[in-house]
Amino acid sequence: MSVPQVSRYRLGWWSFGAALGAALLYVVYSFIGTFVFGAFIYYATRPIYRRLRRRIRPPSLAAAISLFALALPALLLIAYALSVALNELLSYVNEGAFDPSRWPIVDEDLLNAIADPAALLALDPEQYLTLEQLQSLLSSLGSAADTLAFVGVGAVHLFVMLALAFYLLRDGARLSRWTIARFGDDRGVLESYARAVDRDFHGIFFGNILNAVLTGSIGVIAYSILNVYAPAGLRIPAAPLVGLLTGIASLIPIVGMKLIYVPVALYLGGVGFLTDPSTLWFVAVFAVVSFVIVDTIPDLVLRPYVSGRSLHVGSLMIAYTFGPLLFGWYGIFLAPMLLVLVIHFARLVLPELIESEPLRPYAVDPSAMTAEADEAADETGHD
Repeated sequence: MSVPQVSRYRLGWWSFGAALGAALLYVVYSFIGTFVFGAFIYYATRPIYRRLRRRIRPPSLAAAISLFALALPALLLIAYALSVALNELLSYVNEGAFDPSRWPIVDEDLLNAIADPAALLALDPEQYLTLEQLQSLLSSLGSAADTLAFVGVGAVHLFVMLALAFYLLRDGARLSRWTIARFGDDRGVLESYARAVDRDFHGIFFGNILNAVLTGSIGVIAYSILNVYAPAGLRIPAAPLVGLLTGIASLIPIVGMKLIYVPVALYLGGVGFLTDPSTLWFVAVFAVVSFVIVDTIPDLVLRPYVSGRSLHVGSLMIAYTFGPLLFGWYGIFLAPMLLVLVIHFARLVLPELIESEPLRPYAVDPSAMTAEADEAADETGHD
């Protein structure tokens, strides 16, 4: 009689565990982009954290400083871009570009009437506040509310990314040891698999940061050289800044650097069309250089080399190319992660499942020993 009772007891717990696992998978699936980008932030800041952890206590402070150190260059670049934009705006204001009396579409009598308080009081509100205008106003307010909601949701996702990276930095080593101690095997399969995946994840995600730095350098050099040959009055505005912004934008999947050089190309095209159409050749050269040299070559050729030092370059290039097409904006990170998981499963776990081949002891793997030493340093805080 006890066996059926025990079976029902265990079956109940297994059912409860399956329900919890399904709920967890649903949450991860619903916010997969947030978790993937949080993992990217973690691996990008982990080298900084491991160096700071040996000198700064407690670990929470070291993790917070590491995240700030990663964001500091981007914040400085944004501040520099805002200062350049502010200087340009002030120059336009000083030239009188925002003086309404100089605008050809503004009637001077209407402007004087608006500036006169008595004329404003004499206006009939019903003449201007019609049903169509009220509907248009409500539609505009609805669009503004949708924009605020979108910004708010984006802020929540950003907070979750930073929180995930923060706690992985602070508690990742303990979580890894607990998982291996609880679910590891005596042959070291799980530990070998986890170390190999972690090593390649670090190479891929930190390689994206390195790719952004190299892309920004290429953009600065390319746009500065283009400005040397630019026609009079059609120079690239703040060419070094545009090049640096392309490097930062390369971290954004799919659209990436197009967010920077497409508006600049449209601006140059508008200026060239209004001033001297014969200079539009420079706009075409700028677009070709941006797409081929600054965008395509680093993204398809340079990124796989700097990211996958231990992976096949061709497979990683395919993952970077088809990832955004299959999964969306986060596919540029998720597809290489899946590639790493599959490769090391086939290399380490599958032989054990099929033929029970003994694994090479991870203790004699220099990279594994280095990773183990880094984790030990994270806990002790000493060199």
